[in-house]
Amino acid sequence: MQPEKKDILVTRASMPSYEEFIEEIKPIWETAWMTNMGEFHDTLRDQLKEYLKADDLLLFVNGHMALEMALQAMNLTGEVITTPFTFASTTHAIVRNNLTPVFCDIKEEDFTIDEEKIEALITDKTTAIVPVHVYGNVCDVERIEEIAKKHNLKVIYDAAHAFGVEINGKGVSDYGDASMFSFHATKVFNTIEGGAVAFHDPSMEVLLNYLKNFGITGKETVEYIGGNAKMNEFQAAMGICNLRHVDDNIKKRGLVVERYRQRLQGVNGIRLIEPQTGVRQNFAYFPVVFDGYKLSRDQVYDLLAQHHIYARKYFYPLVTDFDCYKERFADVKLPAAKKAADCVLTLPLYAELPVSEVDRICDIILGDN
Repeated sequence: MQPEKKDILVTRASMPSYEEFIEEIKPIWETAWMTNMGEFHDTLRDQLKEYLKADDLLLFVNGHMALEMALQAMNLTGEVITTPFTFASTTHAIVRNNLTPVFCDIKEEDFTIDEEKIEALITDKTTAIVPVHVYGNVCDVERIEEIAKKHNLKVIYDAAHAFGVEINGKGVSDYGDASMFSFHATKVFNTIEGGAVAFHDPSMEVLLNYLKNFGITGKETVEYIGGNAKMNEFQAAMGICNLRHVDDNIKKRGLVVERYRQRLQGVNGIRLIEPQTGVRQNFAYFPVVFDGYKLSRDQVYDLLAQHHIYARKYFYPLVTDFDCYKERFADVKLPAAKKAADCVLTLPLYAELPVSEVDRICDIILGDN
């Protein structure tokens, strides 16, 4: 009798060895300082600022609160142009700041916001653009900057997928007014849960630090309506450990991607996304477009699941089709985003995924099993 195969999930958290993490957190038992911006928090902040080549950077309990509070700190009003091809957090952060999302379609070649369709959506109520770097593919940052300067708009990037990505040697946070990074367990780099905002304006540091700590500005003063979004010391310690290994993990992820490309490139009805010129990749995800293939995206998804391989329809449904938004945006036409939502499947990808399992996944997809 053949042993059962273990489940293969779309991703798996990268972790240091048990011994390394335990050694790292020992000082917490000596100080009993577990949160409120302690030594581990400050160390990780400084290390990430250097690694990401950011002008300035602050840590948060998760990426969503990082984005929500970055938007709050900008003191925006009215409308914000963004993409529907993203995780729920992006739009929720906009709406929870009492802002109106205006959805711009995406480009089929890399799934990022179609910068040439942005200006047609700008009105006298528009105050910002929130583009999303998707799967590690970066937006056309130069063109977006031109548009933002022309119309005096803020640009806040959702860079949840873009940890360590560089554009011609510059960190992605070099562009826009701010960039949010996610350090969720499923990401290339994780702090279990966590996130950060990178920014350029020094005044944002003081305000964001207040906002993430209930708006408290002194022992007896609360000047802002803030929340509790502080990263704790255990999260930071995990980040310090994982940062030591992140470059090696990215290399391993790159080998998985290389094998997928060798097996799936050039197959009729399967489209792979071409690497962007001048961009240092982080191999965050491996999206595959099933368009005219012998099986639909959903059929491939179901077939893999029968073999205990769990890919992800990422992003499906579109934000505009969510129950909480669909009536509000029923008349919005987004053909490229809709097609992507219906055809894209992200295949399992993580540093420790064996090449033999990549071959098995491809065999199943191609009907060679």
